[in-house]
Amino acid sequence: MKRRTFIKNASLSGAGLAVGTTLASCAEVNSEKDKPINTSTVSSVPLVIATWNVSEATSKAWEIIDTGGSALDAVEQGCMVEEANADGQSVGKGGLPDRDGNVTLDACIMNKEGNCGAVVYLQHVTHAISVARKVMEDTPHVMLAGRGAEQFANEMGFQKENLLTEKSKKAWEDWKVKSEYKPIINIENHDTIGMLAIDKNGDLSGACTTSGLAYKMAGRVGDSPIIGSGLFVDNEVGAAVATGLGEEVVKRVGSFLVVELMRQGMSPQKACEEAISRIVNKPESDFKNFQVGYIAVNKKGETGYFSIHPGFSMTRFQNGVNENLVSKHYIKP
Repeated sequence: MKRRTFIKNASLSGAGLAVGTTLASCAEVNSEKDKPINTSTVSSVPLVIATWNVSEATSKAWEIIDTGGSALDAVEQGCMVEEANADGQSVGKGGLPDRDGNVTLDACIMNKEGNCGAVVYLQHVTHAISVARKVMEDTPHVMLAGRGAEQFANEMGFQKENLLTEKSKKAWEDWKVKSEYKPIINIENHDTIGMLAIDKNGDLSGACTTSGLAYKMAGRVGDSPIIGSGLFVDNEVGAAVATGLGEEVVKRVGSFLVVELMRQGMSPQKACEEAISRIVNKPESDFKNFQVGYIAVNKKGETGYFSIHPGFSMTRFQNGVNENLVSKHYIKP
């Protein structure tokens, strides 16, 4: 399933969902023919994992690591592959615009020392992830926004570009016919690439980049550039990254939660499942109308991933094998 259609379709499968008192009572495989989730249960590093089916991006990241590069270089260059993919319409150049027709980008990056950098509402620069790294390394700040982020990017040598492709412009013009805007993810159709890596030294880094909700209100920012929500890395424990409706991830400080659960002894898989349960088991949660998914890795190279609705996947490059793993565990209809 293409990632752009996934979140929209998720709302259909969510009708009539019933959530039990524990997540374990709610999760099942999609059918008897489906195999259980394929998580790594033995120590195996280095590795790269990313949200969605992004094999070219993980291949690039693995190439960096395989030749002795750092996990930080790997996640940056891996995300850059998707940012340059204008046909993707969800990250970087060609991303779907806000309701005013402006393509705005959010991104963050975090290294093994716990240093981090982020940009929000960045315009006219394709590689938001690289600007975020520059914020981390070349400024005393963690986050730059809007015109300030763009000015900084230009000063760092990033060229000004028109990010609105003809394909995305047409989609926006078609949307304007009715302009039916609601801030719920199954209507908006967007997504993110989040990437985590462990290099040959056993060090972790992570990155997250997106063009955000399609046709969003001008100025809207989701979880992707927020350290602790969209991404968190603790080199002593592990790392996690989120995808889906950013507002819901921000409310739970989702990626930080996953890492802290791993610190308490949970496997990456169990930590992702518990983080999702914190969303769906809230009495006021309208989870049938939105999607959230997490991927995670611990220091040993064990991985996990989980989401509210079916269709979520993780790409993993490990032991020389690049594979897309489709999650079979989800909230039972």
